[in-house]
Amino acid sequence: MATPAPATENPDQYRLPTDVKPTHYDVVIKTDLEASTFQGFVKASFDVVKETSSITLNTTALELGKVTVYSDALKSHQTPTDRSFESTQERASFQLATPLPAGSKGDIKIYFTGELTGSMMGYYKSSWEDEGKTKSYALTQFEPTAARRAFPCWDEPLLKATFGVTMISREGTTNLSNMPAISEELLGPNSDVSEDVRELAASSKPEEKWKITKFENTPPMSTYIVAVANGDFKFLETSVKMPLSGKTVPLRIYTTPDVIHQAQFALDVKAAALPLYEKIFNVEYPLPKLDTLVAHDFDAGAMENWGLITGRTSVFLLDPERADQQSKKRVATVQSHEVAHMWFGNITTMEWWNYLYLNEGFATLMGEVIIPDKQVVLSYQKWRVDSEFISDHLHRALGLDAKLSSHPIEVDCPDANHINQIFDALSYSKAASVLRMLSNYVGEDRFLKGVSLYLKKKLFANSKTHDLWEGIGTATGLNITELMENWITKIGFPYLTVTEEANGIRVRQNRFLESGVAEPKDDETIWNIPLFILSAQDGGKFGVDKTAILQERERVFPIDTTKPFKLNAGTVGVYRVLYTPEQLVKIAEEAAKTNSVFGVNDRVGLVYDVLALSKAGLAPLSSALTVVDKLKDEPEYLVWDGIADSISGLVSIWWENTQVVDQLNAFRRALFTPIVDRLGYEFNESDSRDVKLLRKLAITQAAGGKEPRVVDELKSRFDHFAKTGDDSKIPADLQQIIFSTAVKYGGQAEYDAIHRAHDKPKTPMQKIAAMIAFGNAQEPELIKRTFDAIAKGRDQDIMYYFAGLAANFKTRRLLVEYFRDHYTELTKRFEGNFTMQYLVRYSMDFLSTPKDLQSTEDFFKDKDTSKYNQSLNQTLDTIRAKVAYIERSTKDLEEWLGEWERRQ
Repeated sequence: MATPAPATENPDQYRLPTDVKPTHYDVVIKTDLEASTFQGFVKASFDVVKETSSITLNTTALELGKVTVYSDALKSHQTPTDRSFESTQERASFQLATPLPAGSKGDIKIYFTGELTGSMMGYYKSSWEDEGKTKSYALTQFEPTAARRAFPCWDEPLLKATFGVTMISREGTTNLSNMPAISEELLGPNSDVSEDVRELAASSKPEEKWKITKFENTPPMSTYIVAVANGDFKFLETSVKMPLSGKTVPLRIYTTPDVIHQAQFALDVKAAALPLYEKIFNVEYPLPKLDTLVAHDFDAGAMENWGLITGRTSVFLLDPERADQQSKKRVATVQSHEVAHMWFGNITTMEWWNYLYLNEGFATLMGEVIIPDKQVVLSYQKWRVDSEFISDHLHRALGLDAKLSSHPIEVDCPDANHINQIFDALSYSKAASVLRMLSNYVGEDRFLKGVSLYLKKKLFANSKTHDLWEGIGTATGLNITELMENWITKIGFPYLTVTEEANGIRVRQNRFLESGVAEPKDDETIWNIPLFILSAQDGGKFGVDKTAILQERERVFPIDTTKPFKLNAGTVGVYRVLYTPEQLVKIAEEAAKTNSVFGVNDRVGLVYDVLALSKAGLAPLSSALTVVDKLKDEPEYLVWDGIADSISGLVSIWWENTQVVDQLNAFRRALFTPIVDRLGYEFNESDSRDVKLLRKLAITQAAGGKEPRVVDELKSRFDHFAKTGDDSKIPADLQQIIFSTAVKYGGQAEYDAIHRAHDKPKTPMQKIAAMIAFGNAQEPELIKRTFDAIAKGRDQDIMYYFAGLAANFKTRRLLVEYFRDHYTELTKRFEGNFTMQYLVRYSMDFLSTPKDLQSTEDFFKDKDTSKYNQSLNQTLDTIRAKVAYIERSTKDLEEWLGEWERRQ
């Protein structure tokens, strides 16, 4: 787990020695796609900080050849007398006969060879189908610690340097890197290249032609955002004029030839976002171009390599004719998020990975809320990015942070081997939520001004938390460090208990845990909490008090309690609010009114709060369901999304109690079928985004609740597709639920039809819909086919199979069994990348009995869980919370559902 290093342990043992500091790398890489190999050399220039007779840097998975070290003070080259490797920290050390003097300069030149594997780390290969033939291309994924797999380097974010990249590749392929190419030529007898390069390019077969591409030098940057790629790529292009520099920056998006027609929307978003960022941050974009490369095999979602963004097909491609709302939003927010990194992370970079949130929290808030809200290319679609943030990020973050096994946003992570684990909802979503709260508290304009000051002070440099607070503090005149310290450095978040007094309300803060009331040892933090109190002001008008702040355990705030009031107006605070049952009824009744003083954000937050508080045993589940029932005439999609998430969540928790599941499904049908009847199944151009999303949600929930009319309609639409191959009756927004319903209620014919769609998908989303749908199979032989497909699927896609199987009550226990039986091969297959932590969660977090908890703990007792123990501990906490919830609330739930049925 990414926990603080024990006091006896020296964190410096995980960091490279600081006796030399790199200043510039010349990297030459020859890519041979036919042989699946690469080779080259790196010449790294450095400053000698203190006298040393050894040089230590990072390298792994490479075979190192000749090494020479030059010293300008000694005016001589020397070959190391010895070399040693340390595999755990992935380092090589080279011993020198003559020490390098302090204050001097030098360089080290290392030859290397490597294999292009499908590992999705370092320099690796990806594949695609071209007219029945499998073709390959190569690209890099270095974050967090895989640059060392492509060339030996000082692979730590603080050790910035400039990079000059030269690529050697077969004629007819395209070479890409962070910077534009300054020259490209076929290697011939008169080519002006060094002997080293000529030697590398020399081929054993005279008929083979190789070309050499030399790229401009980069600005100072960290190794993890260096990128190269080689293959058969096509591109779309445009350009933008930048508002500060006045420069015209060319923008391209590269894909393999088969999918280039689906890349235009991502390019449009990038063209809209880049100038906006420059204007808002008041800091020039420093590179001469910005490309995007779309990859068929990719471990993360996308990656912000400076000048060459990379990512999955599902986050960058969109069929312009049949794009669903979810795909549009994903492409827009991911592209915008990655462009935000060109400033946050690339110009200004965290000193070490414990400040990862400075990169990811900011890119999430800027890329998914602030910038899309100002973007012309998106605003015409009337996206409610701030409201959607509540379910996409705030609720997700609070769900993870409500566990004892959570971690602070700023997490001590000395050992680079554990960094992958902190790329989670806390570094992204909680960090973004805390920054959103701060922005609302100080005002967005002053917040962004402070951000601009922070970036300007740390141009091409590294930063830590205090630097950001200093910038926002300067812009606001407030002590931001004091205000924000506990939100960043402490684990967890609070809930507020609100009670009425004679002249106002008493507000008390305690730590929120999903498993129940926190013990005193886990409830020591006092947060500085902006309360955002919405209440009747003098004169009777409603307003929000943004100055009210709780900085102690409890305090009284004077407000008018005779009229509706609510804390956390706009749901911008990172906390839950617990009202008395009487207050909650009043708030729910006000929320249900047509012209309620509580806006959509308030109503969304209310739904999530009441369910979360009941799960923690702080309020009865029945009172939460009563609030949901009162909102049954709610017009807004986002509130319904919160309701759907909550009800389907209860179905998933009580999955082995058939009576409760049947009654909850009846409640689901009663809530959602009337919406289906009202909105129908057809998606029209004239429909607003919210109407499209509500239609999809209602149909999905009604089908999940087994509404016969809805199930029959979906089956008939699929039947037409299965017989004719014509998918015109399957709207893009309903593709997932139609595919899943077809498999769930069908047999081999339906499964085979889905398989055909999977093998030749029209879009990335169609393939994902198929993989998730396979998991819905009910017949034993079809279930077996789904499990067998896991071994054959692309590594990046395995989680979709697991997600489908985890959602199917019939296959849940089989999935646990599969994970345990195949544990050894799964850990080997996904060693080193992000996938394993997801598989642990998907395979087990639906378990909900004491016996399951014990058997899960027993299974992992003798396993090396160091690469995913955070995910495992969170999964165990999830199971514990479900066990407690079922024990605590089953009787209350059964009584409420029985009473609801009688009322029907």
